[in-house]
Amino acid sequence: MTTLGIIGAGNIGSQLARAAIGVGYDVVISNSRGPETLQDLIAELGPKARAATATEAGEAGDVVVVTVPLKNTTDVPVEPLAGKIVVDTDNYYFERDGHIEALDKGEDTTSEMLQRHLPTSRVAKGFNHIFAADITTDGKPAGSPDRRALATASDFDDAAEFVTKLYDELGFDTVNIGPLADSWRVERDQPAYVVSQTKQELIDNLAKATRP
Repeated sequence: MTTLGIIGAGNIGSQLARAAIGVGYDVVISNSRGPETLQDLIAELGPKARAATATEAGEAGDVVVVTVPLKNTTDVPVEPLAGKIVVDTDNYYFERDGHIEALDKGEDTTSEMLQRHLPTSRVAKGFNHIFAADITTDGKPAGSPDRRALATASDFDDAAEFVTKLYDELGFDTVNIGPLADSWRVERDQPAYVVSQTKQELIDNLAKATRP
């Protein structure tokens, strides 16, 4: 079974760990404060999870989820993630991250920034436009008429395919936006951001997205 490395144990990281373990994944999770601070979470998650440093989580993961504040992206270890699929959950919040001119002007995306930081990894956007709590509650069986849809974007087909597979395992349909350059369409202040929507509704909301 695939091991999911998770760098960042905040709301999204913790919920993804719960959800992934629920469908059979092993999880190695880290935060910025050290593995010893995650013992309560590991006790809850059970034997398929262990706490680690960010480097160890990157090394252990067959696929690695990066879910840290954008301002901390440059702290993500590069070498352990080399050659691996990396799922980027990030959004840009200038109140937290400070203003980044290229993002303010719509000339860059958070996922492209992570891809440049991890030049030999294969980055795909995922889980960035859903509230953390919804990850473990909103999933429905494939074919359900009102099944919620989530978006992915990547410059690598296999990375987008992994996110599509994981979404399906957790009970969500997928809309593939295309390259990372278009991932802004599901970020903050866009019509598709953190609203429950079917596949067609997500497609419609993507078409309404506008850049600064």
